[in-house]
Amino acid sequence: MKKFLIAGTIALALSTTAQAAKVGILMGFTGPIESLTTGIAAGAKIAITEVNAAGQLPHIDIVEADTTCVDAGAATTSAMRLVNFEKVNAIVGALCSGSTIASANSVAIPNGVVMISPASTSPAITGLDDNGLIFRTAPSDARQGQVLADLLISKGINNVALSYTNDDYGKGFADAFQGAFANAGGTVALSAGHENGKADYSAEVAALSATGADHLVVLGYLDQGGKGIIDESIKSGAFSSFSGGDGMIGQSIVDALGDGIEGMIGTAPGGENQGAEMWKAVAAANDLAIDGPFQGEAYDAAALIALAMAAGSTDRAGIAGAIHSVANAPGEKIYPGQLAKALEIIMGGGDIDYEGTSMVELNDAGDPPGSYLEYVVSGGAWSVVGSL
Repeated sequence: MKKFLIAGTIALALSTTAQAAKVGILMGFTGPIESLTTGIAAGAKIAITEVNAAGQLPHIDIVEADTTCVDAGAATTSAMRLVNFEKVNAIVGALCSGSTIASANSVAIPNGVVMISPASTSPAITGLDDNGLIFRTAPSDARQGQVLADLLISKGINNVALSYTNDDYGKGFADAFQGAFANAGGTVALSAGHENGKADYSAEVAALSATGADHLVVLGYLDQGGKGIIDESIKSGAFSSFSGGDGMIGQSIVDALGDGIEGMIGTAPGGENQGAEMWKAVAAANDLAIDGPFQGEAYDAAALIALAMAAGSTDRAGIAGAIHSVANAPGEKIYPGQLAKALEIIMGGGDIDYEGTSMVELNDAGDPPGSYLEYVVSGGAWSVVGSL
């Protein structure tokens, strides 16, 4: 049960008004997904702005910090700045799984700071010894691997080569996909990692092409290695049929590679549900173009932190203790654009069940069940063509 006594809640609300509140946004503002990060960070900021406008919590300040996505040292240093110098109460982030794992283990967990990632999908995060501090609003790639495998099989794609970014995200996703694809009767002719930031991917593409597979699955990043693998494949004529996961979906890769990836297939967390439709309206009202994955999940992550401040307290321990309370049933369902309503319910001693954009319902490991969308490149842009 997650009931709050009215008198106690009012007293708590009064006590927290004297406390400053600060939320860190720890994301890859530079690096292989930088074209996606601005929109993802904007999603989080919309939620904080909405809460601040409601006026029922101390004003929440936002502090940004860069992980570069692929540099664990940079991620850890930025997390240390947020936690030890900026004294943030909680963190939205990181995005790339390796950054989340590094900053969680080295900084957030030892200091009792909640992190809610809107985009880190590595299955390894589920098993972190995190003292109940690490959550995510994007589901694990243990599930996305199965979804992508089933999608390709349903389209008659049975023999593929697989290139994945050589990090926590890529390895976990590749393992999940490869196992699911084989179980469904498909063949992965070669599974090979690639590094980011290289000028030449001809050797990697030649090895993938030598397998004779007629379709290339790329589980990488749209602004660096993943793009490089596909670009070389097109130039060399090695492959003309592509698919990828969430890290490959964004307008920048379409702009860079043009007609060469027309018809490319992709999967990313998301859904076609009430929360997703309400998020579209909220984003539009805030002049945010939904042009990539995880923007709504970032709104959800920031919303959960703010609502936990109301249900618990603005201090680090209070936030950690209240995340499950505001995220899960029982309670009145809350969607994007309804954060003021949620705060009123909490302050009045009631329960909320935050559904948000991503149908949030957190298990004991802090993971949501997740749903997925099917994307395809058509007419020079990614389009959603169905839910999975």
